[in-house]
Amino acid sequence: MSVLENKLQGWTGPSSNSEKEKQERTERMIREAVREHPAFEDCSLQVYAKGSYANNTNVRADSDVDIAVQCNEVVYYDSADNSAGPEGGPYMGPWTPSQLRNELEAALRAKFPYQVDTSGSTAIKVSSGSARVEADVVPCFNYRYYFSSGGYRSGAKVFKKNMSSIENYPQQQVENGKYKNLNTHTRYKKAVRVMKRLENAMVESGYHREVPSFFVECLVYNVPNHILTRGSWVETVKGILAHIYEALEGNEPSEESRRWLEVSECKFLFHSDQKWTRADGQAFAYAGWNYLEFGK
Repeated sequence: MSVLENKLQGWTGPSSNSEKEKQERTERMIREAVREHPAFEDCSLQVYAKGSYANNTNVRADSDVDIAVQCNEVVYYDSADNSAGPEGGPYMGPWTPSQLRNELEAALRAKFPYQVDTSGSTAIKVSSGSARVEADVVPCFNYRYYFSSGGYRSGAKVFKKNMSSIENYPQQQVENGKYKNLNTHTRYKKAVRVMKRLENAMVESGYHREVPSFFVECLVYNVPNHILTRGSWVETVKGILAHIYEALEGNEPSEESRRWLEVSECKFLFHSDQKWTRADGQAFAYAGWNYLEFGK
C-alpha cells in the first residue's frame, strides 16, 4: 500500500469514540435545557440533530453539533403556483419567531450560564467545555411546500434575527445520504470524510481558503456512484476531484435536470442566494488535486 493510499484510508473514519461521546452529551444537555424551561411546558417542540453530526460525516476538526429546536405549534407554507395549500397566507400560530428565539436563549442560559453566544445572525452558539463540543442551536418552525397536485414537502423554516428566513430539509438530507451510502457500499460517507479532511489539511497549511463543510458534502453527493466505488482511495479521490472540476466548467445549465442539487435534493446547489459558486467548487478541486500531487 502506498503512503498516500494509507493516508487517505486513514481519513475515511468518523470522529473518535471520545469525540462522539462529547457530541452525544452536548445534544442530551440541550434537550434537557429545552425540556426544563417553564415557558416551553405547553409547547410541542421537536429537538433533533442535523448537519454532519446527524449524517455521520463529521470529522474531528469539524466536530461541533447542529441542533434544531422546531416548534410544532406553527406551520409556515409556500406553494408552487400560489394556489395550492391552505388559504389566507402562512399560519402564524401562537408563537412568533422572536418569542421562540428569546425563550430558547433563556433556556440555554439557564443550563449553560456563561457559555451562550447570541451574536450570530441565525444560530445560538453554546461554547464547548471539557466534556462537551461546541453547538449551534437553531430555533425553527414546521414548514410545508405545496405542489400543484395538493401534495407537499415537509421541512423547517428558520428565521434570522433580522426576520429574513430560509427553508431547510434536514430529514431529506439524512435519508438521501443513507441511500447513497448504501448504493456505494458505504463508500459515500467515507469519501465525504476524506474530502473534509483534505479541506482541513489545506486550510491548516495555508494552501487553500476555508470551504464550508456542507458544501464539500454536497459536492461529493453529486459525484457518480461508479467513481466512489473505485478499487483504491487514490483512484477514488482522483475521480472525485476530476469530476468536480470538469463538471463545474462554464455557466450553470439552463436545464434543471443538469443542475447539481444539495443532498436533500430539495434545492439547487448553485443559485444567487448561496454563499458559494461553481468557481468555488472548481477552485477547491484544483487545489486538492495539486495538494495531493496528482499532477506530478
